[in-house]
Formats: sequence, C-alpha cells, structure tokens
Amino acid sequence: MVLGKKKPAKKRRSSLEVAQDKSRLLEEKLKQKHLAARLEAAERLYDAAKVSNYRKPVDKGRSGDAVMNHAGEKLRDYARYLDENHDLAIGVLDALVNRIVGTGITVQHMAKASDGTLHEGLNEQLADLWRDWVRKPEVTGELPWAELLRIVCRAWLRDGEILIQHVLDNKALDHLTRVPYSLELIEADFLPFDLNDKNNGVIHGVKKNTWGRVQSYYLYKEHPGNVFFPYISANDIKEVQAENITHLKFVRRVRQTRGVSILHGVITRLDDLRDYEESERIAARVAAAFTGFIKKSTDVAGANATSDGTRTFEMAPGMIFDDLLPGEEIGTIGTDRPNSNLGNFRNDMLRAVAGGTGTSFSTISKKYEGSYSSQRQELVESKVGYDRLFSYFVETFVRPVYEKFVETAYLTGQLKLDPSVDRMKMNHAEFVAPAMPWIDPKKEIEADQLAVESRFKSRAQIIRERGGDPEAVRKQLLLENEQDKADGVTQEPVQQELDMPEPDDMQDDDEDMVNEA
Repeated sequence: MVLGKKKPAKKRRSSLEVAQDKSRLLEEKLKQKHLAARLEAAERLYDAAKVSNYRKPVDKGRSGDAVMNHAGEKLRDYARYLDENHDLAIGVLDALVNRIVGTGITVQHMAKASDGTLHEGLNEQLADLWRDWVRKPEVTGELPWAELLRIVCRAWLRDGEILIQHVLDNKALDHLTRVPYSLELIEADFLPFDLNDKNNGVIHGVKKNTWGRVQSYYLYKEHPGNVFFPYISANDIKEVQAENITHLKFVRRVRQTRGVSILHGVITRLDDLRDYEESERIAARVAAAFTGFIKKSTDVAGANATSDGTRTFEMAPGMIFDDLLPGEEIGTIGTDRPNSNLGNFRNDMLRAVAGGTGTSFSTISKKYEGSYSSQRQELVESKVGYDRLFSYFVETFVRPVYEKFVETAYLTGQLKLDPSVDRMKMNHAEFVAPAMPWIDPKKEIEADQLAVESRFKSRAQIIRERGGDPEAVRKQLLLENEQDKADGVTQEPVQQELDMPEPDDMQDDDEDMVNEA
C-alpha cells in the first residue's frame, strides 16, 4: 500500500489580512457602482450632445481667438466676395448700414454751463467748428463725414472689423480743417493675422497685457494685397499705440481679439442660394430658346424629302405643319422653367438670412405685405437689433471721435471758453440715430401727440427720434411765429380729440389694408 504525500496544513490568515481582503472587496464593489452610475449618467445626456453617425463631433474647449485662428481671413474674404457679386448680400449690408447710419448720424452739441443749463455760446462755437470739420474729416480729404460713417460701418459689419487711427496735430499731415484733427481708415488686412508672440502677449497682431487690455497694434505699412507693393516683409510692420487707434470689431465671444463678419452664419446659405438661382436662370434661358424636333416612329417606313436627307421648316405664329411624313410628329423641349416653387423657396431662405443677420425679411426681400399691425410688429422687433448695433457703433467710434475733436479744438485755441463753462461737460453731445421709417404717418403722429399729452415723452425726445434737432426746431418755430405776426397771419392750432380705437376697429383697419394690398 502506497501512502500519498501528506497535504500541507492550511495557513491561517491573520485578522489584518482578512480586513485587507474585505477592504479590497468593498473597493471593487464601489468601483463597479461608480461605473454603473457613470453609465447611467451618460445615457441621460442631452440628445444634442450625443455623437452618432448623423451628428459629427465638434471641437470642444476652444477660445474665441482659437476659433478665429482656424477661420483666419477666409470668412472676411468670402464676405467681401459676396458683397462684390451677390445682390442679396449687398442688400443685407445696405439694410444694416441704412438703419445704423442712414444719411449720417446727427450730433447735437450739449455743452453745459456751471449751473447745469446748456451753454448756448459754446454750443454755437462747437456747431460752427463741427460744420467745417465734417466736410473733410479724414486724411485723404475724399470722404465727408456721412460717407465716412457708411464706409466704416459697412467694413465693420462685412469684414468683422476696421481700424481708425486718430491723427492729432501731426506736422507731417496738412489738415484740411480748422481743427487739426484727422482720421485714417485702416482696413483689417493691415493687421497681420499670423503675427503671434506668446512671450510678448501678441495675438493676431494685437499686443495685450495680462488683463487682456490692448497696448498696441502691429500694422503693415502698406496693404498686403496691393499689387503695386507685392512684397511685404516683417520690416514693413510698425507698432502703433492703442490710444491712437480705435478698433471697431464685431465679436461673438469674450476676449475675442479679432472681429468676425456679421454674415458668418449665413455665408453658406447665401452662396448656395446664389448658385441655385443661377442654375434656375440658365434653365429658364434654355427653356426660353424654344426648340422643336421631329420624332420618327420606327414602325413606319418613309423616305426623306430631299436627296441629301436634310429638311427645313420655317416657324411662324399660328403655323400649321403640313409636310410631316407618315410616322412623324413635332416635339418640343419642356419650358417649365423657372421652377414654380422658386419664389417660396427663396423667401424661406431669406427669412433665415434675416434671422441670422438681425435684419427684417421685408427689407432684404423688398416684399412688403400684410397689415399695418404686422408690419409695425416686424419693424419693432428688428429695431432692437439695429439699436444695439447703433449703440456700439456710437460708443466705440463716434463719441470718442467727437470727444477728441472737442479736446483738440480747445487745446489748439479754436474753442474759446468763458468762466461759466463746465469744462467737465463741454464735450457732452447727443447722437441721433436714423429716424424710424413711417408706416402710416397719420397713426404715427397721433401716437406721438398722445404720448406728449400723456407726458410719457417730451417734444424734444420725439423730435430726436425723428432725426431732428429740438433746439433748431424751436428756433425755427419762433422765427415763423414772428414772421407770421409781422405779416398779419394768424394760424390756429389744430385741435383733434384722440380716442384710442377699439380692438374691432383696429382689426377692420388691418383687414382693409390687406384687401387694398
């Protein structure tokens, strides 16, 4: 009998080892529970955050400057291309410029005396100097103030940015106005996109401090796209201090250094619409070139009319073909162009463009339909966006220009001050936006009159909203009254009781306008 080997005795674990095993087992259970919770949380994400075959993943965590670095100058170049070649893009930019600038932003001088009232003498001096300055406010002497504003506004919206250099009492420049102050317009191309220096805080050609405040700008001395100066090197760049530059830019992100075109969200749509309309136009031209052909049946044998196999038909209005051979019939190329749904499709695309650019559909499509209430509602909604752009344009560009103008006029002795002037308020001014257009003049005037009588608005406020100067209107009225008295003319004011229309009456008016349209 062979005895097997004796099994070694099982080693007894200490209480510490048992506790460690229990701890590891508990840790594994916690990990599994944590993974299950994470899996459940992942399944409860927003549907829009889930990546699938139908939804491409997007870049995450990029700063505004990183996004602009990827876009570079492409958006600006394409926006310019559309502004040069696409009527709809031109119309969108025209609509924005017309509502922000119009025929020019009116400046009402509001310099104050020490007692807080308007200083009439100083305001008259400022008005006289301003009238002289706005004739030739920029260094080339080519643009008056109103046209300069339109060009600056258009470049700001289309290119996303524009720079303006303030040239103050520079002996190298022969200023064309009594106040030695001129503006130099600088396109965004002068600011190099590829100039970055982390050690010196330079991003896209702009030098900033650690707080993100601009210190200076690095600008090309010549336009890099100028065919007469095709070779631009690093030595052709100059540094200009930020205090001498106004950088007007359209941004979507916090601390975004460079501006982006206001068309950035609709460029693809506009380009597609342009190509589609071009295809429809070509198809319509082909269809308009009426072409006929002879279809021959292979089941009927027939001889040609001429020995060489050619036949000629002359077409005339009301003509009847009488020379067809057996088995032949006349066919024509279809003329169902342009597509009957083209107008509706185009309007839908323009509504999307209007939403993406903050304009109104009626303005960019030139399609004015609907009742007074609907048109008024569209105008009121779009006015908010126009007012926002106007406010930024004034506070970033127009007001600083006016303040530098007043300061330069004072420092160069063009502005004479007396002891009653409040020097802290001598550059105060009101900047009047383009007047809101009339839809129904009678209703607009009645509403303004009711607002004044109810003391919701002042007459001066309404005059400013209509693009006028309250002080100039007051003086004109006084002058007219004096002339009427001298001529013995009396004119009684029109008294009209203004009753608010009942809802049914307003509905009837709207229906009448729709029927008339």
